[in-house]
Amino acid sequence: MAWPHQTIESCLDTVEKCIELRPDRLAVFGYAHVPTFNHQRRITENTPPDSLERQSQSEAISDALQCAGYIRIGLDHFALPSDRLAIAQREGRLHRNFQGYTDHHENVLIGLGASAIGRLPQEFVQNTLATRDYLQCVATGQFATAKGYAFSADDRFRAEIVERIMRDLAVDLSRVSHVRGRTLEEIIIDHDRFERLRADGVITVEANGLRVAKGSRFLVRSVASTFDAHLAKRVGIYSRAA
Repeated sequence: MAWPHQTIESCLDTVEKCIELRPDRLAVFGYAHVPTFNHQRRITENTPPDSLERQSQSEAISDALQCAGYIRIGLDHFALPSDRLAIAQREGRLHRNFQGYTDHHENVLIGLGASAIGRLPQEFVQNTLATRDYLQCVATGQFATAKGYAFSADDRFRAEIVERIMRDLAVDLSRVSHVRGRTLEEIIIDHDRFERLRADGVITVEANGLRVAKGSRFLVRSVASTFDAHLAKRVGIYSRAA
């Protein structure tokens, strides 16, 4: 969603066509403007809808899908009540990895194809970017892995917090800080953004932890980003959280 020149009306037209097909599950992602890609440099920054319009489009799509009988899963997935994701959410077994929501919690995810990212218990790995190089590696029986990133103890700790926020829209910060031996001040990375979100009513922080307010689900990535120790290094390189 939020493709250049997209409107609420065009979104709902697409939703109607999807509902006719009646898939078990849909993922509704926002358009990610990554100007490092040549074809995206041809799209000016003011062509896609602004943040308020993106929110309106997102909520219009959500309302239409839920009226059609779909259950909203976390931030950006929708599933029929009989779908495995919907069942997992009801039973408290929902998980999320960097590919989206899932009903299982495996620590190995194998990426296939050029530039594909995979996850191993100890690190992220990425295949070589060029298709020609990837095919040559496969043809000669070599690994196509070009680079990796090994997880630190802090990475694992913060990944747990982010997953809980993205999955449950809530996290028990007191329990997490106690188990990990850290204070709340140490857990939060972007204190300014965290306090703005709290002042705006996007999040509430009580004795039982942090919770994303009803109606602020579309800002859950911004909430999770306040705990991301790597985010500051990525500003201006990757697509924005919100």
